[in-house]
Amino acid sequence: MSETPAYLRVAEALRRRIHDGGLPPGSRLPSRAELVRAHGVGPNVAISAVRLLMAEGLVHGRVGSGVYVREPSEPRPMVRSWHDGRLGGSPYVPGETGREAHSSRDCVSATVPATAEVAERLGLAAGEPVMCSEYTFRTDGERGMISTSWEPLALTGGTPVALPEAGPLAGHGVVARMAHIGVRVDRAAEAVTARAATPAEASRLGIQAGGPVQALQRTYYAGDRAVETADLTVPAGRFRLVYEFPVSG
Repeated sequence: MSETPAYLRVAEALRRRIHDGGLPPGSRLPSRAELVRAHGVGPNVAISAVRLLMAEGLVHGRVGSGVYVREPSEPRPMVRSWHDGRLGGSPYVPGETGREAHSSRDCVSATVPATAEVAERLGLAAGEPVMCSEYTFRTDGERGMISTSWEPLALTGGTPVALPEAGPLAGHGVVARMAHIGVRVDRAAEAVTARAATPAEASRLGIQAGGPVQALQRTYYAGDRAVETADLTVPAGRFRLVYEFPVSG
């Protein structure tokens, strides 16, 4: 019989202390060095144990401060929907929580040359100009998602919707903005992977570097033409993705 991996043993010991009240909500988790000494394991084992608790939503990191026990709660639903009524709105649609949630977002946009990867996703030549927009989405003051999107300036340049957060459709979704210039978006493709947050992502999301995130790669199409592509990152311990699909008879 194989022995239980060391990181699972450390995670279970911490989990037990959290559930028994030894580590109440708001308390700081032992540091990596403290876990190494207390459990006789290596630093990588201690890190893996803490990451597992983060993935379970039991603890969360505070940049430059440490890892803390969260208030008991279920991850909030983040609805990803292609119903007509939602497709035209914000790419971030909080799920029902039993009360009205306050959502906000920040955005910075700039014209940049398309990287080889972005160009491939948009069907462009590398180096062609695109509008790059960096978003931070919040719900009730908590950072729930970050996003970087790219749109071909060959499509939107010189139009009222070239800047996503300016003009007559400021703040509207891709579908509504493209419709304003006569482009009908009719489908979207989205791929989801789980991975560790990069230091830059962790800083923007307010989580520990290396914490688990759900990474989404989304592209909107008008026929066969890609009109926008985006990378979206969601902290795994805070939100669960819920997908809605239109169904016809």
